[in-house]
Amino acid sequence: MIDLSAIQTDFLNYVQIDTRSDVQSTQIPTTPGQTELAQLLVQQLQVLGMSDVQLNPTNGFVTATLPSNTTQTVPSIGWIAHLDTADFAASPAHPQVHPHYDGRPIVFANGLVLSTERFPDLKRYLGETLITTDGQTLLGADDKAGIAGAIGAVRTLLAHPELSHGMIKLAFGPDEEIGQGADHFDAADFATDFAYTLDNGALGQIEYETFNAAQATITIQGTAVHPGEAKGLMVNALTIAQAIDRALPQFERPEFTSDYEGFYLLDELQGTVDRATMTYIIRDFDATQFAARQATLVKIVTAINAQFGAERIKMVIKSQYANMATIINQNRYPVTLAERAIRAVGLTPKIVPFRGGTDGSKISFQGIPTPNLFNGGMNFHGPFEVVSTEAIGKLAETLVAIATMNLS
Repeated sequence: MIDLSAIQTDFLNYVQIDTRSDVQSTQIPTTPGQTELAQLLVQQLQVLGMSDVQLNPTNGFVTATLPSNTTQTVPSIGWIAHLDTADFAASPAHPQVHPHYDGRPIVFANGLVLSTERFPDLKRYLGETLITTDGQTLLGADDKAGIAGAIGAVRTLLAHPELSHGMIKLAFGPDEEIGQGADHFDAADFATDFAYTLDNGALGQIEYETFNAAQATITIQGTAVHPGEAKGLMVNALTIAQAIDRALPQFERPEFTSDYEGFYLLDELQGTVDRATMTYIIRDFDATQFAARQATLVKIVTAINAQFGAERIKMVIKSQYANMATIINQNRYPVTLAERAIRAVGLTPKIVPFRGGTDGSKISFQGIPTPNLFNGGMNFHGPFEVVSTEAIGKLAETLVAIATMNLS
């Protein structure tokens, strides 16, 4: 019932458009490639016969509606995916198709090797049509596989009117990778009862718990003096930066944590003796522990400032997103519906904490509970990114099951 050939054609077309977002840009979307893909999707959705197809010039979201074809009163559902790709080389993308993948190493022209020895999870694609990069760019399965899966699902529902379903809305938006797109999402206009983002990997996976997230920006003012005459005079801003980092719990960093464990990440450090800037991201699933992490950083900065008798260190902590479980736990129907649908298509549902954030992290707090579903890919954000045609098809099949099982 799912048209795998059409899904593969769609995906290959999408990934060849460079939609890498740009955190330095003030435009919406931040890059023109995202608008190019959005316009392509508008045309495609119109040809398919979707209703209310539009590209919002203010927020960059493509939205469309598949009207209900049942007389029953059922909750409306949204399917949401993002247009942009991560901060890694994205152009020109040359996707490579490997039919009947047999597990042998794939050697790219630049010498990189994609193998099951290095990436054991590749074995889940054995016998399928594997799609990879050429080793020069990322692929864009994050999240063009999500877009292709959603389009594949509505194509199926439109081709089979005997499949009863309630109203379904699509939203494909910009700048998720830089954490900005969902800030501009028009939840009041979208107005579904719940939604799903389609923005992670392994088949059957569901995430409805995300980090609480904040960013701390620290500026340090040093005193630059010729090193030959520096005794008692020089204050090295870079040395202060090192002192801040050493004062944090050394094993509460991403490379030492997993599952529900939070962390501090020194994400950027730039500077000279005279002046330095640091950026930390702070993450924790538990709200109390999240607040304690921020308080720890404040305490460290305060203590080091006191050593100098002057405010050489200034810090601003900005909230980024919150754990959407706070919202979804109030009504777990979207999660239980997804679990039923995943089982119905022959997969095993697996609920895992998502060690990051999705657009759903923000949209849930805008009034639409929005857990996240798999998109079938792996190794996102780099040259080893892969997905299979069949994995995207399984997402489409799951979405069709969600739509039809929403009636019971």
